[in-house]
Amino acid sequence: MELTGTILRGREFDAIEGRLVVGDDGRIASIEEESVESSDIVVPAFVNAHTHIGDSIAKEAGRGLSLEELVAPPDGLKHRLLREATEAQLVDAMRTSLRFMERSGTAACLDFREGDVDGVRMLREAADGLEIDALAFARGSIDAMEVGDGFGASGANDDSFDRERTATREAGKPFGIHAGEVDESDINPALDLDPEFLVHVVHPKEIHLERIADSRVPIVVCPRSNLVTGVGLSPYAELSERTTLALGTDNVMLNSPSMFREMAVLSKVSDLSAPEILRMATINGAEIAGLECGLIEPGYEARLLVLDGESNNLDGVRDPVRAVVRRAGVDDVSEVILDP
Repeated sequence: MELTGTILRGREFDAIEGRLVVGDDGRIASIEEESVESSDIVVPAFVNAHTHIGDSIAKEAGRGLSLEELVAPPDGLKHRLLREATEAQLVDAMRTSLRFMERSGTAACLDFREGDVDGVRMLREAADGLEIDALAFARGSIDAMEVGDGFGASGANDDSFDRERTATREAGKPFGIHAGEVDESDINPALDLDPEFLVHVVHPKEIHLERIADSRVPIVVCPRSNLVTGVGLSPYAELSERTTLALGTDNVMLNSPSMFREMAVLSKVSDLSAPEILRMATINGAEIAGLECGLIEPGYEARLLVLDGESNNLDGVRDPVRAVVRRAGVDDVSEVILDP
């Protein structure tokens, strides 16, 4: 397979005019700089580093409710709607969200999976036959983690999670945990668990920033979700100076699982550069999940999306990286390659 156009190569997304060659093993074989006629923009496929797609049955429900009223277990609106839905409805709704992500160029999502063992099974069923990797960071029990891809803890104020953390280490699987979404009270207990990654970290104090810098624990930020729920915005620049940031779209109830929209919002509410935001949406999330994609370099899996550089939206752009981050959308995607 060969693709031509402007290829966003490496961690700095250098705009190379030329040809990308995919080998028979599905990995990038070479990038050849040469003059080509194509105006396409070739980008590494996204990794959505934090989702809750189980609540796809509740899109735009709960207008005006607080974060606790929306999602706090066991009686938040989301959990009541999950209990009321049939298994078939849940699977169908999750599959719809996965298909949207796949169509918009997302190679994988790290889903904090409600429903214990059955929840993991339903996510597997929803993803069956699709090319997107739906990774189940299970919640509810150690058994769920063992059949899933890791453990996704709700927050250190809800439980100690010591047993679950020990079990993930023994199983060689990652442990992620929400922290600092509403206030700072659960950040230190979350860091004490030595997680593979934190989610949100909206309210860190200086002591937390120092611990984050010392541990270099990656953080997944979700700006649109934080705006909708009114909890505030993470100190992106300060966090970025201390550790690796990745990007997630969080609850489908609150926002579409569009990495284009997430990048665009982040670019407008932070001082982070376009290349840094694109790294957050691609290679940084891939590395948290242990995936071999998210970067256009020889040897990486050729999981890619191609944007139509002559679309009405992108025609004439002068900085392709800024265009991908701030301007591009699903309608500009001409091809998605997740299983070459």
